[in-house]
Amino acid sequence: MIRDITGVNLYFLWVDFWLLFLNISLLLFLNISLLLLSSQNTFLGRLRHFIDIIDPSTLFVSERRLKECIKLLDDYKHGTLPPGVSDLQLWEAQKIKQAIIHPDTGEKIFMPFRMSGYVPFGTPIWLNQSHNACVNYANRNATKPASTSKFLLGYAGAVTSAVSIAVGLNVLIQRANRLSPATRMIVQRFVPFTAVASANICNVGLMRHNELSEGVDVLDDKGNVVGSSKIAARNAIMETAFTRVVLPMPIFVLPPIIMSYLERLRFLQSNRRLLLPIHSAVCLLTFAVSLPVAISLFPQMSQIEVSRLEPEIAMATKCKVVTYNKGL
Repeated sequence: MIRDITGVNLYFLWVDFWLLFLNISLLLFLNISLLLLSSQNTFLGRLRHFIDIIDPSTLFVSERRLKECIKLLDDYKHGTLPPGVSDLQLWEAQKIKQAIIHPDTGEKIFMPFRMSGYVPFGTPIWLNQSHNACVNYANRNATKPASTSKFLLGYAGAVTSAVSIAVGLNVLIQRANRLSPATRMIVQRFVPFTAVASANICNVGLMRHNELSEGVDVLDDKGNVVGSSKIAARNAIMETAFTRVVLPMPIFVLPPIIMSYLERLRFLQSNRRLLLPIHSAVCLLTFAVSLPVAISLFPQMSQIEVSRLEPEIAMATKCKVVTYNKGL
């Protein structure tokens, strides 16, 4: 009898131990998940952040609401936050401010050229590259002022080169009928992506060429400007250009797969006129998904080792690493 009672007690102790272990493991998992989702040092954290930034609802925030958000964040910064303000309200205020206000100039970004306006204001190629140019310029590193003449020169060059590349490669596709079947298939499948990616790279480079000549401000760990670096500017533009290469990839892959399934539905087989609007909607949704993924590849406030920068910057600070705004 005593052995039975002892065995039962040991069993329940063993069960309690494993329940405690599982609870602790779950708490650790949740804490680590929250840390990953809140830190912009991780891809998941940046993805969560940029999903907020590109939220189209921020396009309709009033001037009064924006000022309230900025004041709320300033009060929090100075320790004068009124009682009753929740963390949710602070996060919402930060989301609205970061979606609308440029981090370098402190000024509002014109609504169509915000990242939240990238998808809704996307248009056909002859206007799309013009819109891309304005988005690239509006979300650049703006620590150095750019003259109107440089903006117009960059804009003309970006749009002209981007459209020329896209149109030129599309002409190549049209002439692919003269090629062998295997070569024709390769050209028809890969040239459209190459056209868009090349156009996007030219667009970013030309709209932000001022950063290459003037450099961008780099900050120490206290937020003080250490100096201007052309090397940091080059890294910023290369990283941004790479995100523009990744951005169209899902758009060329997912819609054909999705449409091949949808086109077999009886409803669409009997209503062929709906294929075009549905295909457009699928492309738009794919664009909306791929945008935050692409711009999350690198943090907006990037870091670089001082040893990789100009000698004068290394002499101006004791920090091993400095920060700069990569832009979006």
